[in-house]
Amino acid sequence: MSRNWISRLSVPFAAVAVLAVVVFGTLAATHPAMAQSGLDPKLVQELQGSNAAGPQAGNVPGNVEGNSAISEQWREIRRGVQGTVSIPDKKAGVLVQSEGENWRNFRNGPLSTYSIWGIAGIIVVLALFFLIRGRIRIDAGKAGTTITRFDTFERFGHWLLAVSFMVLAFTGLNILYGRYWLLPVVGADAFGAITLWGKYLHNYLSFSFMLGLAIILVMWIVHNIPNRYDLIWLAKGGGMFTKNSHPPAKKFNAGQKILFWLVILGGLSISLSGWSLLFPFEYPMFAKTFEIINVFGFDLPTQLTAMEEMQLAQLWHAIVAVFLVIVILGHIYIGTIGMEGAFDAMGSGQVDLNWAKEHHGLWVEEKKERDDFNPKPEPAE
Repeated sequence: MSRNWISRLSVPFAAVAVLAVVVFGTLAATHPAMAQSGLDPKLVQELQGSNAAGPQAGNVPGNVEGNSAISEQWREIRRGVQGTVSIPDKKAGVLVQSEGENWRNFRNGPLSTYSIWGIAGIIVVLALFFLIRGRIRIDAGKAGTTITRFDTFERFGHWLLAVSFMVLAFTGLNILYGRYWLLPVVGADAFGAITLWGKYLHNYLSFSFMLGLAIILVMWIVHNIPNRYDLIWLAKGGGMFTKNSHPPAKKFNAGQKILFWLVILGGLSISLSGWSLLFPFEYPMFAKTFEIINVFGFDLPTQLTAMEEMQLAQLWHAIVAVFLVIVILGHIYIGTIGMEGAFDAMGSGQVDLNWAKEHHGLWVEEKKERDDFNPKPEPAE
């Protein structure tokens, strides 16, 4: 199948990338964590967490001072004292969960701000790389014959994971930024409907994401064990920066192995925190995790309330999600307009023979030794 549409996309990519950065920056400027100069001073103070004393210090309404019984009682409430309730949910005994303010400040401040710049930053890096290096071509030119790179089930596992992740990414970013960017554009009613259905998609497609993650782990883990050729590949930068430089590689090169383990470990981490969020208060994980980490000399808190567990799960879920978005943007670039012939591997499953020899020469030799080398004429355009 012809991939000329990818080649045609290469020409305007730089302009589109620059435009995306400009638009991203403009949208970012509307976010309260970054455009504080146009906000109400009280809101700015809240977002920055600049209250000198902070909730943990036991501030009372109106900065009431003194040691009266009412003042001391309020201080205890603001510190999150556990009261007694007659209903089964004992969490209701905490009138003010002060850590929630810390959670909100971090989510609306550093998390939102650095996530914006991280995503915009990778777009800039990819645009500059494209401008300098251009599209990575097949140095020997197309051979006119193809070999099987990935079979049907391998492609199914990849696309199950990829499509699930893309939907989860868009719906998750809407949760983080939608009220600032999408709401003013589409209006409250449309935004409410989009976000509601996005929530359903996010919740239920998370299971297909986890299934896809398990499939690629089982299929490809044996091919992603580091070997000595990976050091050569890394030393030569994978041949990404110079022409006619093709370090030896088996089915997956060092760069793909790094991506594989980032996706597996990041996907596992985000799945665990997501599972905790899907079933709130049922599967606390951070207290036990902190206990393990403290064995190595750290001093993390291990006495966490159920609400603190949920807050940490949400923040960690968002942090890892944004990290994976940044990583996958690079993967999408290389797999489409960044490298000639790369998309065919997951598109039709057939790759040009010269492409295979240049990027995975050892894998081609292994196929020949296994009598699994069956070149086919490239389909007519």
